Amino acid sequence: MPIDTRPLAIALMGPTASGKTALAMEWALALGGEIVSVDSALVYRGLDIGAAKPDAAMLASVRHHLIDVRDPWQSYSAADFAVDARAAIADITARGKLPILAGGTGLYFRALLEGLATMPEADAATRAAIAADAQARGWPALHADLAQVDPDAAARIHATDPQRIQRALEVWRLSGKPISQWQREPGPPRLPVRCLKLVLAPTERAVLHQRIEARFDAMLAQGFLDEVRGLRALPQMQAVTAPLDLPAVRAVGYRQAWEFLDGQGDAAAFRERGIQATRQLAKRQLTWLRGELDARWFDPGRDQAALAQALARFLGAA
Repeated sequence: MPIDTRPLAIALMGPTASGKTALAMEWALALGGEIVSVDSALVYRGLDIGAAKPDAAMLASVRHHLIDVRDPWQSYSAADFAVDARAAIADITARGKLPILAGGTGLYFRALLEGLATMPEADAATRAAIAADAQARGWPALHADLAQVDPDAAARIHATDPQRIQRALEVWRLSGKPISQWQREPGPPRLPVRCLKLVLAPTERAVLHQRIEARFDAMLAQGFLDEVRGLRALPQMQAVTAPLDLPAVRAVGYRQAWEFLDGQGDAAAFRERGIQATRQLAKRQLTWLRGELDARWFDPGRDQAALAQALARFLGAA
């Protein structure tokens, strides 16, 4: 069997609030590595407090990639991420550094590590037409339309997931071929690095829930609602017909804050909805991670020594 001479990379995966950012920083500082963010909220400028974005001191001490690459009124797809992340990894390894991929967006990890089928790129006019149709008829009606042309995709996409409904209908309208068919076609070449996949997840679900609640309260204390008020005041955001359909606004916590500032419920109800939405996100992330059969799982509160040993063995095998 030929020796695999590809450069090394680390993938730190896990649900939200599991400690990925802290460990990525620790390892990057110790190993001279650079962090590639795998987070669909951190790509947006202005999503700082609510997205737990690394602060200025962290960004100054360790180089980060794929943070603040889009404005909040713009879109950014998993395919965009895969292209940008491959370029970042190539740049990092070319300089002899260790890429540390850290985040919890499963679709981004899948697009990067496994590849996505080539399919039509986003088309602004088609998306606008679909969004206008959704505003008139509702997303469940468009989901029913999708079920007629692509039942496989409709079975996987929930009727309350406007981003994926829109993309599936967009692909159908642009190509006349179902997105599920595109997705079954071969993807791009394998990633030019050997990647150690590690999952950080507390063994006790209650521990993760406590971490989520504590972090949400800390975000509120740091001025999360003022951050969202600032986003709402941007002229470009005010020009958007349906801001709640924007990927940036749909980020966990931001949707709940936006709705609260629209007058939905009181402060206590907003806090509860924000925490519950974050817990639901963590549950979805854990479900996806269980399908990553080549990933090793560690409890961040109990398995520090085992994590260090796994890293040392991987680096030592190079």
